[in-house]
Amino acid sequence: MILKRLLYSALSIFLLTSCKQLKTLTAQDHSAITSRPVKAKNKGVTFLDDITVTPGQVVTSRHTATGPVAPKSLGRPASSTGYSSSGPGGDIERADWLQLKYAIMLDATVEKLNNVSLLKLIDEWWGTRYCMGGSSKSCIDCSAFTQVVMHNAYNIDIPRTAQEQYDKSEQIGLETLSEGDLVFFNTGGRAVSHVGIYLLNNKFVHAATSGGVMVSDLNDSYWKDRFKGAGRFKATGTP
Repeated sequence: MILKRLLYSALSIFLLTSCKQLKTLTAQDHSAITSRPVKAKNKGVTFLDDITVTPGQVVTSRHTATGPVAPKSLGRPASSTGYSSSGPGGDIERADWLQLKYAIMLDATVEKLNNVSLLKLIDEWWGTRYCMGGSSKSCIDCSAFTQVVMHNAYNIDIPRTAQEQYDKSEQIGLETLSEGDLVFFNTGGRAVSHVGIYLLNNKFVHAATSGGVMVSDLNDSYWKDRFKGAGRFKATGTP
């Protein structure tokens, strides 16, 4: 009987001790998962003042930029067909762009390129491939191209072939060349086998066998060696 009481006492002491340890362990585990506030590290970080954030926009600052500003690239207007847009200034915007484009190409000032109708016409035909006897935007030859441009830009009707255009035009010297005059070449075979329209700064537009409608330079060795002469038509269509 005494032995049984001793066993019960020992068991009770063991259970009390275990519960106390379990309580301590549980408390320790609970405290371990409790999140502690973390200090933000701001060492070496600087903040800009006067920053404005507007919903739907990027962050902007009222600070004045001190560095160089990248130049805006020259891009083609959104509409590549025709020369007018929805706004009343559509034609003006297109004209300004064409003047700038061809001023760069012709090494001239924009002010010198005031015949916008001619620039529009050249731009419409630009890159049209060459073919003998052709007279459309599918393909065109040199004399048909000069015939189309002279008619639409200057309201002057000229003969169909390069030789006839040379024969019927008023022969002029290089020193008197001006926009709208014709420049003739002997590229082989016939006395006159190629023709173009003079622009300015020794540049002329023509339908070339190599690259279609394009602008070339009279000082280029190929054209300089083959230059035959220059001619001019009056507004009435006769020399």
